[in-house]
Amino acid sequence: MTKSFMPLSFAIVLLSATLLAACGGGDDKKDKAAVKPALTVTTTIPQRSMLAVKLAANGSLAAWQEASVGAEVGGLRLTDVRVNVGDVVRRGQVLATFAAETPQAELNQARASLAEAEANAADAASNAQRARSLQATGALSASQINQYQTAEKTAQARVEAARALFQAQQVRLRQTQVLAPDDGVISVRGATVGAVVAPGTELFRLIRKGRLEWRAEVTSAELGQLTPGTTAIVTTASGARLSGRVRTLGPTVDPQNRVALVYVDVQPLPGPAAGSARAGMFARGEFDLGAVPTLTVPLSSIVVREGFSYVFRVNPDNRVSQVKLQVGRVEADRLEVLGGIGPDARIVAAGAGFLNDGDLVRVADAPASAASAAPAAPAASAKK
Repeated sequence: MTKSFMPLSFAIVLLSATLLAACGGGDDKKDKAAVKPALTVTTTIPQRSMLAVKLAANGSLAAWQEASVGAEVGGLRLTDVRVNVGDVVRRGQVLATFAAETPQAELNQARASLAEAEANAADAASNAQRARSLQATGALSASQINQYQTAEKTAQARVEAARALFQAQQVRLRQTQVLAPDDGVISVRGATVGAVVAPGTELFRLIRKGRLEWRAEVTSAELGQLTPGTTAIVTTASGARLSGRVRTLGPTVDPQNRVALVYVDVQPLPGPAAGSARAGMFARGEFDLGAVPTLTVPLSSIVVREGFSYVFRVNPDNRVSQVKLQVGRVEADRLEVLGGIGPDARIVAAGAGFLNDGDLVRVADAPASAASAAPAAPAASAKK
């Protein structure tokens, strides 16, 4: 009976010893894994950097000023239209011409009337002069002398009237040529060859000097950050980039949406889309409000998890802590930090995406003695 129970007892003891040995071996492995550095890293600290302050806005491009070129004469036929939409013109350039036959004939008639009036005036002046010379002799009465003098003045007035009519006909003849009032670009053409137009009819519209402006929309709160002379960079829907400078701020704010207009003079910048900016285009831009010192960290130290930005702070025991940041603007390869860490925090500079909260790391820029001290102790304990 006793002999039959001896193997079973021995087996139970042997199994217990085996399980105990296995548990002890597992603890040793966990200890070794716990003290082994997860990664060799370099560290950095946040820096104070000067970051540019920008104010983004949307708006539209528009002509700086548009000149309306109309017909000054009426009842004449357009015989020639020399420009089209998009043409660059100079001040005084002929844009269109009207038929000049009628104005030329009227000018010739006015010239003849002036010559006749001048001849009559000369005769009247001669008669008045003879009458004045005979006044002392008594050959002519005072009323007769007065009549000659009145005739002289009347004839001279007729000369002035004829001369004014002649000059008016000269102007009318010049108006048969439609001239550009300023340098610019033709934006609208309403002139058609053969049309007979009334005085004041718009024939062309001209963007003066070819200048454009950006009419940016800003809120009431943002309006106080801008002053005349503030610079801006504007990008159009076509990809053209323009440099701008605030000319003036809108005098009123729209009471419906509380938006004010800022008028910015723009000039095209060199680039693949240069010259593609057009009036009426949508454009977005950024006003340069200067620069302020702010705390920044390198972008390589940032880990984005679940939509939030984190860094890993290296603690004195070389273990890392995951710290959530409040971030702001990006400038080159640095990110603005609004909160989460202080300026003296030591953080992992690169490779933080491979770490987890609480991991042990080896700091590559630490002294060699300090780096080798951590793995030496576990090796000694394992031997024991």
